[in-house]
Amino acid sequence: MSTPSLGKPTAHRPVLLEEAVAALAIRTDGVYVDATFGRGGHSRAILERLGPSGRLIALDRDPQAVAAAREITDPRFSIAHAPFSELAQVLDRQGIEQVQGVLTDLGVSSPQLEDPARGFSFRADGPLDMRMDPTRGVSAADWLATATEQQIREAIGGYGEERFAKQVAKAIVDARAREPLVRTEQLAAVVAAAVRTREAGQNPATRTFQALRILVNRELEEIAMMLPQATARLAPEARLAVIAFHSLEDRLVKRFLRACSADNLPADLPIRARDLPQPPLRILGKAARASAAEVAANPRARSATLRVAERSNAALDPAVLKRALSEHGPDAWRS
Repeated sequence: MSTPSLGKPTAHRPVLLEEAVAALAIRTDGVYVDATFGRGGHSRAILERLGPSGRLIALDRDPQAVAAAREITDPRFSIAHAPFSELAQVLDRQGIEQVQGVLTDLGVSSPQLEDPARGFSFRADGPLDMRMDPTRGVSAADWLATATEQQIREAIGGYGEERFAKQVAKAIVDARAREPLVRTEQLAAVVAAAVRTREAGQNPATRTFQALRILVNRELEEIAMMLPQATARLAPEARLAVIAFHSLEDRLVKRFLRACSADNLPADLPIRARDLPQPPLRILGKAARASAAEVAANPRARSATLRVAERSNAALDPAVLKRALSEHGPDAWRS
């Protein structure tokens, strides 16, 4: 029998690798989901811990990530070209009702940032695209060409938390009247001229590029759709591990987990906790962050936060997930 291949390792460094994989408490015969394959660092580590009867289902919306995943010929592994908001559909197609763990590594990946042709970064000139899946949706350039000044201001102020959103939005509208904004270098220059003060060590275009990326890829909506699906598919005592990189997405994750756990109960309830219906999740420990050594080796890890929850033995009440999603959905960052 031939030995399964895990494919070629890449220079990409998965963040919080050991912590995230350990958090899953992997069973050798379990079924696991890596909802954000990226370049496969987490997936390969999971496969190394699985036995012959274990399975790993990976998802990624980026065609380049999917191509990298197809280098893995391990029969225990499969890859789906899909956003993690389609997690339930992917599992349904494979006839899987429950899994022993789900891992998601949110946000943009290093290969996406480092490729000028993808348009995610202001550090090198490229087409102003920013789509994680270039085969779907509207590019950043196309959105900026038609959005109103108010829409641009709200996006940059909300998703980018940019203090000078009003000035940046006006500068973008004025600039596009002169010529189409289709390159990252153009947009970065417009923003630099509009932002009056700069945070130490941060390019003035950082917050605007973050905002457009989140908007174009509907990142917060994707997270809000994925979390209930992942929770519903967890077997009893299965784990959900989520790595977030900025405050907006981490806030969504934190509030959803609290809404689905005992941590959401008021401290002064006049009844005993054991008399209440058991919540579907139990938060495990405190949020984990990268060590100083990892940050030194991989600066992107500096902002990473890992949150972990375990599925309870209680029957899942769909109303709990629906309420958690409605109260802590993609607009939760506004409060």
